[in-house]
Amino acid sequence: MKHRPTLQATSRLVCGLALLVGQSWYGLQSMAQTNNAYPDRPIKIIVPYTPGGGTDTVTRRLVERISADNPKWQFVVDNKAGGGGNIGMDVVAKSRPDGYTLGMGQTANLAINPALLPKMSFDATKDFTPIALVAAQPMVVVVKADSSWKTLSEMVDAGKNKPNSLRQALAGTGTVGHLAGELFAKRAGFKALNVPYKGAAPAITDLLGGQTDYMLATPQAVLGMLQATPSQPARLKALAVTSTRRLSILPTIPTVAESGFKDFEAVDWKAVAAPAGLPPAIAKSIHAVIENALKNPAFIAKLADDGSAPMGASQEQSAKYIASEQQMWGALIKDAGIKNE
Repeated sequence: MKHRPTLQATSRLVCGLALLVGQSWYGLQSMAQTNNAYPDRPIKIIVPYTPGGGTDTVTRRLVERISADNPKWQFVVDNKAGGGGNIGMDVVAKSRPDGYTLGMGQTANLAINPALLPKMSFDATKDFTPIALVAAQPMVVVVKADSSWKTLSEMVDAGKNKPNSLRQALAGTGTVGHLAGELFAKRAGFKALNVPYKGAAPAITDLLGGQTDYMLATPQAVLGMLQATPSQPARLKALAVTSTRRLSILPTIPTVAESGFKDFEAVDWKAVAAPAGLPPAIAKSIHAVIENALKNPAFIAKLADDGSAPMGASQEQSAKYIASEQQMWGALIKDAGIKNE
């Protein structure tokens, strides 16, 4: 025999359903209000390097542009240097994924270090939400101004004729310049002798002194020495840049690809990342304001002054690009047997 529900039970059921629907609606409203209100306080963006460096400069210019275009968006830049960029990015990885802590990752800490270092305090493939690719800066292949090599191909021929005779100056083991040089030597078919230094300055000093033969350096580090002045002749000569396009600040210098090494590209990129688990709506908001800033002519001009160029990509494309860079640099480090010395 079936029992019909009593009026009291039915009332309780209806009230319960009403309460559940009300709670769900309230939750959805709260979520929508939260997303619409974001950001309602300053956003901290961690730069994992010291103030004044390339990553710091790009970050500050980016957030200044975003804030100028969107007064509601305010940022606090927090420099946490050390560990080749790992210390700062570790803080990002372990922060609450609420959109109020971001990090400016780059080639070294998100793609090179995971393959180069025996231990990492974070997983670069799992602990971040990639937001946007910001800027890319190539390396410049430089030699002494009085070098007999006039082209990159001539330098490569010298390396092939006498294996291990070319001495490449490194700003440090595991730097983008180091790895880009390794990648180029592999593609070009010669073997170089790497000479590591503790920074770009001493590496360039020995290059000028003839203790080494060439170097892949950042544009900022060598631009002044590539240009002659009334009182000082040029001290370095640029043979090529490692980007797919020529630099506006070095318009006469060909790319590596133009020099006969098809499809070659190796750049130091910067990308905004958040902790894993960031709500998609917030990620979308951050991505949108960054993409808008990357189209600003004044911002583009400032990047060009440092030899950089805006990148820009969808969130999905950004994630795929970072993953491909991790795979490329990881394979190179393994094949070449490069170790952090």
